[in-house]
Amino acid sequence: MKIETIAIHAGNHADGSSKAVIQPITLSTTFTREADGSFPAGYIYSRSSNPNRTSLENVLARLESGADAAAFSSGNAAGMTVFQTLKPGTHIICPDDMYHGLRNQIKTLFAGILEFDFIDINDTAVLTSHIKSNTGLIWIETPSNPLLKITDIKKIVEIARKHHIKVACDNTFATPIGQQPLALGVDLVMHSSTKYFGGHSDLMGGALITAEKNEWWTKIRQVQEMGGAIPSPMDCYFLTRSIKTLPYRVRGHVYNAQLLSEYLQKHSKIEKVMYPGLPSHPQHKIAKEQMLNFGGMLSFCVKGGSDEARNVINKLNIFTQATSLGGVETLIEHRASVEGPDTKTPHNLLRVSVGLEHIDDLIADISQALS
Repeated sequence: MKIETIAIHAGNHADGSSKAVIQPITLSTTFTREADGSFPAGYIYSRSSNPNRTSLENVLARLESGADAAAFSSGNAAGMTVFQTLKPGTHIICPDDMYHGLRNQIKTLFAGILEFDFIDINDTAVLTSHIKSNTGLIWIETPSNPLLKITDIKKIVEIARKHHIKVACDNTFATPIGQQPLALGVDLVMHSSTKYFGGHSDLMGGALITAEKNEWWTKIRQVQEMGGAIPSPMDCYFLTRSIKTLPYRVRGHVYNAQLLSEYLQKHSKIEKVMYPGLPSHPQHKIAKEQMLNFGGMLSFCVKGGSDEARNVINKLNIFTQATSLGGVETLIEHRASVEGPDTKTPHNLLRVSVGLEHIDDLIADISQALS
């Protein structure tokens, strides 16, 4: 099936008794045993599994062309699960512009347990020089948050394979509609399903999708079940429902982001625009080769400093100043002030999650804010 059909049907398991077209929400925390002690439907306790979570995980796996998927209560919970499965002393290589929530998680919660380096992962010489005998994972994030850097996935996988190192990819910005990392050789894909999967800024969740059901995946499933950082049946239901429109929503986000980035690039008060769909982007060629579209996220630097960037935000009417991304409404944020004192983000940078409003209205709003 094509991805639009998968999004609609792979997560919908109609109820056999009522014949309802849409699956019900199963709120029960526990499930009946038979006289012999067996569980006829395969469900024991909702922390272990739940019909709505099964539906969600099925559609997630199908969208990424993976062997299996595991749903979590947040993107950070999904990322933390990956790190919890690594043996103490394992060395991780991460990008120097890694999403600050996971970067801070590694530095704070796993200090003294795991070794880690944050480097320019796109520099092959730098990457290979940081590989150690105990390196067990290379974490990539492409496009990156918030600098929209593009990592050559195939090149990273090739280097990792030579050293028997696993590769995990944060695919949140691209979505499976815009990029298929497993098809490019990655072992594991991570998502904050709060973002484009939810799509309406009203759900929180995370997901991991694996290329193979191997020993590592078994450990991930154990952490999911025993740790219990799982989404509620209600969240699973609404995520599955939102995913049905994901392919069409992403097309609208991409269309608007391309036109908005082209407008900003020509504006006299803009220093730089970061969007992989622009030919001026340093990794535009790589993006064209490995992405199915260029995504709905962009960042731009206002000429001047932090004050000038904040002045632009405060004049906007349609753009909403708020964190997060992937919703139908356009969000804009001064990222450096969110990321803390060790941020590598320029203080005149504004990150935009381009929504589904009419592009003429978005351009008119940013135009009057810059005037």
